[in-house]
Amino acid sequence: MNKINRWMVLPAAMLASLATAALAAAEVRTPLSSPDRTSGSSGQVQSQCGFITDAPSQVVVVDQPTPLRFKVQSQGQPTLWIRGPVDRCIMADDSAGGNIEVPGVWAQGTYSVYVGNQVQSGQPFTLSIIPE
Repeated sequence: MNKINRWMVLPAAMLASLATAALAAAEVRTPLSSPDRTSGSSGQVQSQCGFITDAPSQVVVVDQPTPLRFKVQSQGQPTLWIRGPVDRCIMADDSAGGNIEVPGVWAQGTYSVYVGNQVQSGQPFTLSIIPE
């Protein structure tokens, strides 16, 4: 019976691994011809930039310096953590009404983009990456 249990663990672990990979964000590459929009909920993992999910909300690959605007619309107190060659954490203030906008020319590289919240609340959000 012990041998049967061991054989059952491996397929279960493989399935869990595949399910986790399926939840990972799709990759967006520049140049963008139109805005890319992603929806989700802020997570439960405490980070230096609020409560985020385990995986990034979006992965952006910038092939050459590119002007982009990152925009978050959410309730509550959203955060936007962009990790890559340029590392930024932006927290919405009371006057922003649950919105964050970060324009700029982004250096070549891969950016992991996390949308979070300042409190552990699982707030829904929409992340837009807009070519400028």
